Amino acid sequence: MTTFIVIPTYNEADNLPAITAEIFSLDTPEELHILVVDDASPDGTGQIAEDLAKNHYPGRLHVIHRTGKLGLGTAYVTGFKWALEHGADYIIQMDADFSHSPAYIPQMLEKIADYDVVVGSRYVPGGDLDERWSWWRWFLSWWANSVWTRLILGVKTKDATAGFKCWRRSALERIGLDRITSNGYVFQVEMTFVSEKLNFRILEIPIYFEDRRIGKSKMTVPVKVEAALRVFEIRWRHRNVKPMPTSGDR
Repeated sequence: MTTFIVIPTYNEADNLPAITAEIFSLDTPEELHILVVDDASPDGTGQIAEDLAKNHYPGRLHVIHRTGKLGLGTAYVTGFKWALEHGADYIIQMDADFSHSPAYIPQMLEKIADYDVVVGSRYVPGGDLDERWSWWRWFLSWWANSVWTRLILGVKTKDATAGFKCWRRSALERIGLDRITSNGYVFQVEMTFVSEKLNFRILEIPIYFEDRRIGKSKMTVPVKVEAALRVFEIRWRHRNVKPMPTSGDR
């Protein structure tokens, strides 16, 4: 089984060497590959990724260079499609900044055999947030997941905005990535909503969400407000989505 870990990057030069080293040090039965999708980072993240691919992880670290800061959602869709085209059995999405600890990856891969998607969740029993978060940041995240997405979309997933997930190949194929159009952090909500409408088997495992170690968070208040408003757009866009017959490979 081959697993691709898709990591979108924008100005992650200080984090990328460490996160790739930690991922490739994991002991997993699956063959791990990393796909970096870089949005022309001014700090040289893309070149660092190329150097790592050539000098340290040839054949296991892959890089897509995009022409500018084109958005998180399209970065993931581009990465997912590339991984599917290159034979991925499982695809993991995660951040480069250690908010998502690679230590959870073996558990995700162990559980995915019985599910369509495994979610690294902050809001199931055992999950937790970095103690350094301000009360306002904590409240916004809690409100988005526990109130807003449930009220507007009716989602049952407790961490609907989670960005740390492991997907089965068949799940992403059934979603139909061309129908996913969100281009910011609301991409996570859109993927959760469509997954539930398609009756995917979703497992949330508890994780500790650490604040980024190096650099500044890109999740600003205006970005969160925009994401909240776009939830209505997601509900309308996917109002006719119905579960599709499975092929038996679930």
